[in-house]
Amino acid sequence: MHTLLLDSEDVGANAPMAAVVPAIEAAFGAYERGDAQMPAKSYIDLPQYNGDFRSMPAYLSVDGEAVETAGEAADWDAAGIKWVNVHTDNADRGLPTVLGTMIYSDPETAFPLAIMDGRELTMLRTGAAAAVATDHLAVTDATSLGIVGAGVQSYTQLEAIATVRSIEDVIVADQRPERVADFIDHFGDRFDVRSGEIGEAAACDVLSTVTPVESPIIDRADVGEQTHINAIGADAAGKHELSDQILLDATLVIDDYEQTTHSGEINVPYSTGTLTDGDIYGALGEIVVGKKAGRSSTDGITVFDSTGLAIQDVAAAHVVYTEANEADNGTAFDLLGLADA
Repeated sequence: MHTLLLDSEDVGANAPMAAVVPAIEAAFGAYERGDAQMPAKSYIDLPQYNGDFRSMPAYLSVDGEAVETAGEAADWDAAGIKWVNVHTDNADRGLPTVLGTMIYSDPETAFPLAIMDGRELTMLRTGAAAAVATDHLAVTDATSLGIVGAGVQSYTQLEAIATVRSIEDVIVADQRPERVADFIDHFGDRFDVRSGEIGEAAACDVLSTVTPVESPIIDRADVGEQTHINAIGADAAGKHELSDQILLDATLVIDDYEQTTHSGEINVPYSTGTLTDGDIYGALGEIVVGKKAGRSSTDGITVFDSTGLAIQDVAAAHVVYTEANEADNGTAFDLLGLADA
């Protein structure tokens, strides 16, 4: 057996959103049913290098019959670990601030099936998670998408959400006009994309916020009365994109209680007591498996607080490896020296 080496281009080429989105939905379902293991994210803090490492392991077992949107009813399980970092000085070194490597393994034998770029994988699964939430929480006839923050994460927000809603109009807001221009160049032949102010983006049927701010930039008055918001940017304590009143008024759905209360969009108002457990409607997994209802005709604003889970990385890696293996893509190599054994 050989291990597949999949660089960022390989990961992107073997990750059709039409397959990644249902795989991520299946992961949320498996987690809620107790068919997944996801130890807490562990950290190695390196203040001398102004950075840190984070390890994110997970295993999940998917019952294909239990996931209506997962295409053919096939059972599968998967295991892996993502080794990721945040080194804030890397920009000065000509390196990305965030790097990542995914090791994808056979759960039965522990054989390392693939080593793949974790940065591309993270972008894919983050967009797919927003799409799953959008599918369950946005109005069914949503056609407009607002995006605040035109960095690398914004691209998969549109790619993924467009697989679950008929998006026609896209409004992008960012402090750096060149990033908006790049976004428009990338998608302009597929969608009606234009630059706009934050308030214009927030009034769309669906809004994704993908910024690193620590002081809210979305006001309650700007948000449409039935807008669904994917709050993506907060990934550390102190980060906060949405005004407290939005969170208090919304039907609030989280991906994981421990992570969101510690480092998600709700972490700041939760830590001060402005927001309590009683303000959280439930977890996305509960909606996926039918324990709680998704959007109803009486719902107004809905918010999905997304922090990113290891089960999502493993589910996305499963899609990438399966597609690459079937298409004979990537670079096969004998990592363990067992090819001739």
